[in-house]
Amino acid sequence: MFRVYQPVLMYLPSVADTSTPPPFVRLVADPLRWRLLHELARSDLRVRELVDAVGQPQNLVSYHLDLTRWTRQWADAADALHPGLRLPAPPPPDRARGRVLFLCTGNSGRSPMAAALLRHRSAGTVAAASAGSRPKPLHPNAVRIMAEYGIALRHEPTHVDTLLHNRFTWVISLCDRVREVCPEFPNHPTVTHWSLPDPAAGGDTDDATLPAYRDTAAELDRRIGFLLLRLAR
Repeated sequence: MFRVYQPVLMYLPSVADTSTPPPFVRLVADPLRWRLLHELARSDLRVRELVDAVGQPQNLVSYHLDLTRWTRQWADAADALHPGLRLPAPPPPDRARGRVLFLCTGNSGRSPMAAALLRHRSAGTVAAASAGSRPKPLHPNAVRIMAEYGIALRHEPTHVDTLLHNRFTWVISLCDRVREVCPEFPNHPTVTHWSLPDPAAGGDTDDATLPAYRDTAAELDRRIGFLLLRLAR
């Protein structure tokens, strides 16, 4: 039996400690952690929703998983095991296709920023729109922060009901309130939820809320990077 596998073992890299698997392997070896990772990779979920999804007590459910950290550790584990298992290079963003609708309550910050970032990063190959359940004027900080990304943000607030007959491949809610009232769209789009706090709620002036808008844009840009990978494949 050893002779059968010996040629394969010869290609494994020489590492300092072969008795300890990489952190990613140890973390996801637990079946519950694997289930949680699978659920959270598809959509943000509340603790109660995760408890229901995996059928385990709340004290066994860990909600705070960092997809960026998981991705890095996954790549490290593959490199440590065999060079043939290395993750392939991601497809270029301009291969992404689809029609994506972002929703938030006011359609004044998070959702128009998300749509603008997706159009910008996909070089226009993805049609991105945004709307809200209680639309209000575009927040000036959304314009200021998008300018830092080289994007001239222009947007007319749109009520989600005006888009009910449009066909999208993805519908992404960005706040818990709009998620609860999200209507159904034709063509059965993929519906997912990114739970982002309202950046306008962090202060009484535009200057006070500017850091929150900057953090929101960074989080949206990170998530849109993962979304582009799925749209390109």
